[in-house]
Amino acid sequence: MMKTESPFRPAPTHWRGISRQLGPGLIISAAIVGSGELIVTTKLGADVGFTLLWFIILGCIIKVFLQIELGRYAISRGKTTLQALNSVPGPKLGVSWLVWIWMMMFIATFFQVSGMVGGIAQAIGLSGLAFSDTALAVFITGSCAILLYFGRYVFIERFSTVMVAAFTLFTILAVFSLYWTDYGIGASGLIEGMSFNLPDEFLVAFAAFGIIGVGASELIYYPYWCLEKGYASHVGPFDDTQEWISRAQGWIRVLKWDAWVSMIIYTGATVAFYLLGAAVLNGKGVEVTNDELMISLSHIYSESFGNVGLWFFIVGAIVVLYSTVFISTASNGRLAADLLGLFKLVDTRSKVSRSNVVRLTCLALPIVYFLLYVTIGKPVTLVTVGAIAQALMLPFLAFSALYFLYRETHEALRPSPLWITFLWISATLMTLVGVYQLSKTAQAFL
Repeated sequence: MMKTESPFRPAPTHWRGISRQLGPGLIISAAIVGSGELIVTTKLGADVGFTLLWFIILGCIIKVFLQIELGRYAISRGKTTLQALNSVPGPKLGVSWLVWIWMMMFIATFFQVSGMVGGIAQAIGLSGLAFSDTALAVFITGSCAILLYFGRYVFIERFSTVMVAAFTLFTILAVFSLYWTDYGIGASGLIEGMSFNLPDEFLVAFAAFGIIGVGASELIYYPYWCLEKGYASHVGPFDDTQEWISRAQGWIRVLKWDAWVSMIIYTGATVAFYLLGAAVLNGKGVEVTNDELMISLSHIYSESFGNVGLWFFIVGAIVVLYSTVFISTASNGRLAADLLGLFKLVDTRSKVSRSNVVRLTCLALPIVYFLLYVTIGKPVTLVTVGAIAQALMLPFLAFSALYFLYRETHEALRPSPLWITFLWISATLMTLVGVYQLSKTAQAFL
């Protein structure tokens, strides 16, 4: 009797094999090193100086535990994030209460992406090209929609990854280059940054917490890219056999590598942007505003590298923000298709029908971004709205991850007690930050 080959694939066990399977986290890294780092994090450094360096580092690290738990559930159950959130117990009105809460954040992220469109338009304006913001917004959103509709992913993803890596490296070099300027970072600044103080005005810090590192939207995107990368299909549907458990454990191990490698990348980028904002912009008294967003941010490079730094900033900012708009739209298109499927407005059960719906949503979303930007036209404000919404979503995602761990995860796939302890610490800190900001907001109205 002929032996049939299993359709499922065991996970690689050595680094070379594992490195070939990394991808979802690196795609997310390309999206992360965008508005969160370039705009909100730098603005926070400009506003408060070095005071919140500890907060920035903490905000990047603690979310990786939540990221991995959501990925673990996706791999073992083969479900998308929205399908998972829809399964959490509680009242339902068409969809779960948790999906309704997510929908509010989802809409707010449209503002955030439209703010990035404005940032790109301002960066192009810095180059001296004489186009109106409206014309540039049409070009940016239109090109993104066309590329996504026709499925031109590979070139953009590879080009974006290379450019984000180059821009991140250049940003880190800019930090060290400050040593030869009047804004060099000394021991006193770093000590102040690690002193665990909080500023009186916490809103920008709260917005930064929601968007730095793996923000709430990236946490929700991540399982989708894990599924598209094939992690769950390699594991196969749950059958409680030792073979299935071994495959699941192996691919979860690959996922952990992916998440930790991406964490190192985005933490380094985030800290570099924050330090430049604290050292240069705060040191010079430069305020990051809607009207002069890119002019203000350009100081962090021109101070270190002069005119060459300015031009590298212009090119880097355009590419980094455009790649973020591109990847965010691709991710939001999948989420929108999933949501329409949950409401039974479209049929997304087959690959073909789902792909068609995703193409249409990727065509429609850039139109929304364009309309928001030309209507409001304040990139810093737009990005901050999305960032605050993401921060408010984090405690709910933390609750969901804990529910999936205790009620939905196979016992053989559960992490160690130490890991679970860190997950609880992560969830608690996210909740405390959210409660703290809500209390600050309530006090402002009393």
